[in-house]
Amino acid sequence: MHYPNLIQKNNKKIGKHYEDIACQYLLKQGLSFIAQNSQYRLGEIDLIMRDKQCLVFVEVRYRKNDNYGNAEMTVTLSKQNKIKQAAQLWMLSENMNIDNTEFRFDIFAITGKNQKWIINAF
Repeated sequence: MHYPNLIQKNNKKIGKHYEDIACQYLLKQGLSFIAQNSQYRLGEIDLIMRDKQCLVFVEVRYRKNDNYGNAEMTVTLSKQNKIKQAAQLWMLSENMNIDNTEFRFDIFAITGKNQKWIINAF
């Protein structure tokens, strides 16, 4: 038997776990938390943080091991574009002027027990 809803719930739980790890790490680095799992039809933003005056949209990726490449390699150009579109929608929903708001896109990659924070990844 196949249980797609059960698998989907488990994947969400796993994703939340690693997003929480990333969030705690970034908080220790001096960033402040704004939002988690902002979902739009076009895509989702895992974490939204603030680094001084800069908004930071963070994509959190996890891989159990690097047998098929590390976690940051899974952020494809297509995924980047979806995150960028979702970020624009989020800023518009917050009445922010995209042209006058400093922002960047980071990746927090966890491969096995290794963590890597890539600032301004794309």
